[in-house]
Amino acid sequence: MTRGLIVAGTSSGVGKTTITTGIVGALRARSLRVQPFKTGPDYIDPTYLARAAGMPCRNLDSWMLPDDTVRELFTRAALPADVAVVEGVMGLFDGHADGTGSAAHLARLLRLPVVLVVDARSMAQSAAALVLGFQQFDPTVRIVGVILNRIASERHARVCGEAITARTGLPILGAIPRTEDATIPERHLGLVPDVESPAADRWFEGLAQLAATHIDLDALLALSSEVESELVAEPVFPSTPVATRARIAIARDEAFHFYYRDSLDLLAAQGAELRPFSLLADGDVPECDAIYIGGGFPELFAADLAANEAMRGAVRAAAARGLPIYGECGGLMYLGGGITDFDGRRHAMADLVPAESVMAGSRLTLGYREVESRGTPLLAAGERMRGHEFHWSGLAAPATDDGAAYRVLDQDGRADGYRVGSVTATYVHAHLASRADLAPNFVATAAAFRDMQ
Repeated sequence: MTRGLIVAGTSSGVGKTTITTGIVGALRARSLRVQPFKTGPDYIDPTYLARAAGMPCRNLDSWMLPDDTVRELFTRAALPADVAVVEGVMGLFDGHADGTGSAAHLARLLRLPVVLVVDARSMAQSAAALVLGFQQFDPTVRIVGVILNRIASERHARVCGEAITARTGLPILGAIPRTEDATIPERHLGLVPDVESPAADRWFEGLAQLAATHIDLDALLALSSEVESELVAEPVFPSTPVATRARIAIARDEAFHFYYRDSLDLLAAQGAELRPFSLLADGDVPECDAIYIGGGFPELFAADLAANEAMRGAVRAAAARGLPIYGECGGLMYLGGGITDFDGRRHAMADLVPAESVMAGSRLTLGYREVESRGTPLLAAGERMRGHEFHWSGLAAPATDDGAAYRVLDQDGRADGYRVGSVTATYVHAHLASRADLAPNFVATAAAFRDMQ
């Protein structure tokens, strides 16, 4: 029997990633198999949860994905585990304007209880008013307990806890003291990805010990719910194995690592052999029938990417042969003419699409997007999908309708991205489970190229 729960916060910045990571690590230290999930389209928090769990973290986004698909992805990964722990996004009720995409919507959809994280710094009895508001805002969301964060003293914990329990009836499951040891470093796109911290074992062990010491894990597990098996009418994963029919090279290194695990699993399930390679360190593209370059932080490695002239030449040669190449966000930046970094220095890139990326420095582009394809490896022209944007860079000149990859329907139909020969580059991140045909289409595109050789 698998148990499950959601760890949500009253807002961004209350420490829910730190606390969730600690809980996952502490439960794993009890020899439990813990499957982590992240609410929403985040790429960075999942690296922490995956490191703590020792297994991939999966994203659950109830705006990008249909309800049945959310249930399928959740139960497919959760049921082999002992415990499923889902980290929320922003505040409990924050998401798309219609309420989808939030941790609250996910809690209702998956019938999971919520543990609410409260940053109690600079408050005492007022913490009870805050929790009471969350408890009463939507009674269909079952909040079962509270974890207090950034507690100054035992007396501070007692005053806050007694007030919360007296007014809401909710138990205090933990009180985490203020400590710099639990701080995760941040930068322009959020938390620094764990993939760049290979020597961080001691930090993760410390978080797990912090959670084990200051959180009642037995009570937490007792308040979790049994995860029920979900049968969906039209699953996105094939019910029978699909024979390998194409090879897709996946750019994965310190500069490019924004991929949803379920997207990669879907490509493999639909017959793709995934071949990881590095645009930073390798000198050539592996033998393949398509290239997928996801997002990441190419702006921080722009000089090294530019210096790897052999790889830039290999990617250009692949495009010249008609090899399908699909780039998202960071991938778009690499496939463009160049990246101008935060210091104003320009670094040459692959120069396959007419994009010049500039680090804007003051404005983050972030949000859900619904787009209409102009004809890409994922979708035929006129078809629509949901995705999101998350980038600090901008373009020296905006994309135009001529040769665009997509039209952004919820932004007056503006053009996004580029289609040049076999190369597609876009700022929009796609979750390949958002439509059942996205992964099969990409694999079919690769297979068609292979058949022509």
